[in-house]
Amino acid sequence: MKPLFDTGLRWWWLAIVAMVLDQVTKWLTVSYLEYGYPGVQITPFFNLVHVYNPGAAFSFLADQGGWQRWFFAGLACAVTVLLSRWMYKAPKSARWLPAAYALIIGGAVGNVIDRLALGHVVDFLDFYVGNWHWPAFNLADSFIFVGAAMIIIDSFRKDSPQ
Repeated sequence: MKPLFDTGLRWWWLAIVAMVLDQVTKWLTVSYLEYGYPGVQITPFFNLVHVYNPGAAFSFLADQGGWQRWFFAGLACAVTVLLSRWMYKAPKSARWLPAAYALIIGGAVGNVIDRLALGHVVDFLDFYVGNWHWPAFNLADSFIFVGAAMIIIDSFRKDSPQ
């Protein structure tokens, strides 16, 4: 068995930082913003709001009877285990993919904490144009998106010939 710091698991620090930042920003949102729209206008296209999402991305399955809470929590836990395994197998020199996995793990764990503790996810970032609003989201969602984008970008990169 390889020592921990010779594996991709050394990138778990990034997952922990992502999860902590997500939870702190959600705590600030719940503590200092009144629930609902319109929130606090920051720019002509961005508000800070305090809303809840019992579903997944874009409120997918939000109108279901509550089973989705456990489904999404279980799914996030399974993804965390899978990505941790991939991180473990990453060579010591690898940086890009283990960092992507860590961002996804941190975001997934941040949202799981909300689901299990509150029954919903706290969202607070509201971007809009005129009267059209993108669905509100949070830092965990952003970390998951960035990590997934990094994995997609990596799939297009060519390995140098050996």
